[in-house]
Amino acid sequence: MKTVQPLHPQIDLTELQGIAEHATAVVQQVRSNMLAPEARKSPPTFNSAQMAELCGIEKSRILYTAKKGILPPGTKDGSRLEWTLVEARQWVRELKADGLRDPKLAAGVVVTVANFKGGVSKTTTAAALAQGLSLRGHRVLVVDTDPQGSLTTLFGVLPDTEVEEEQTILPLCAGETDSIMSAIRSTYWDGIDLVAAAPLLFNAEFLLPSRQKTEIDFEFWRVLDTGLDPAREIYDVIIIDTPPALSYITINALIAAQGVVMPLPPSALDFASSAQFWNLFTEVCGGLLRTRGDNKKFHFVDVLLSRVDRADVVSQAVRQWIMSAYGGKVIPVEIPKTSIAATASAEFGTVYDMDPSSAQAKTLKRARDAYDQFVEYIEMQVAGVWASDAESMLSLKTIEGAGQ
Repeated sequence: MKTVQPLHPQIDLTELQGIAEHATAVVQQVRSNMLAPEARKSPPTFNSAQMAELCGIEKSRILYTAKKGILPPGTKDGSRLEWTLVEARQWVRELKADGLRDPKLAAGVVVTVANFKGGVSKTTTAAALAQGLSLRGHRVLVVDTDPQGSLTTLFGVLPDTEVEEEQTILPLCAGETDSIMSAIRSTYWDGIDLVAAAPLLFNAEFLLPSRQKTEIDFEFWRVLDTGLDPAREIYDVIIIDTPPALSYITINALIAAQGVVMPLPPSALDFASSAQFWNLFTEVCGGLLRTRGDNKKFHFVDVLLSRVDRADVVSQAVRQWIMSAYGGKVIPVEIPKTSIAATASAEFGTVYDMDPSSAQAKTLKRARDAYDQFVEYIEMQVAGVWASDAESMLSLKTIEGAGQ
């Protein structure tokens, strides 16, 4: 037998804790360097051409309206006008008012982003969807239910050091509150609020089954659904990012949703995992609900092809498998695999955080155009849910009026 140097177990939990603390410190340092000098993320600004694109009108009308003083006129930056994100959203909400939710007729729509696998652009998809919808005038709440807190990090908050228990969904899972509202915080991005996540959220995976055993008539899978009710009155869209597993939290996030988005790269392993995800979800939730004579219906379920490399022959073959498996649920938008997306991620952001005048402007436009199409597709479905709610509300009023 070949002589091999014995390798004895020497790395104990204390050493691992030291490694973890050092890694956290490095992440904090990197984040501070990226976001210097304030160590906080800054929202984008918009020139007149970008404002025209956001508002769906000609650039000349932007300049004309700015001079009239009806809407924020912008600030001179050299020879051009610039608007802050807050100002830009005021313009969009005014000029695109007919596309916004009527709170009297419809509640906010919950969209859950889910996948078994990590590394499929799940969190980036959730963040970009929130940003894109806010740029269309909608008020968005993002709920991070992944203990790793990646979505929380993308919104400029460090899960390990800047998130307290009461700022997560953990008190809701523990039964200490029945509403998500007290956990909501504002973010650097106007129009988007956040319920953060942190490693302590792992405790929910013990709290929920424990309550199921001890509390009469408790339904662990409806905790988040019920807790979001007050938020549905305030926010137009609520986007939930989930852990990369079919956990108690993920089940809650899916039961709370009216729509589901599954980002799915065209790779064989990711494709196989997606089938396992749906099989397990329907088996577990079907068992929970059917025993109570209940069911779950989604308004839409979308499969989003992400990280698509058109030059990769193998991925093109898998893409066809995905199309064959999921048919019309594969939305007609593909998110390309680009260097700009990797750059955005390294800077703790998405393509919506990046400066369009950067050296990679063409690549950025290609990536952002894809996300814009994706956001528009989701927005159309969300509007359809609002229309369904309004139809039900008006029908109810008609019935009540006839009975009087």
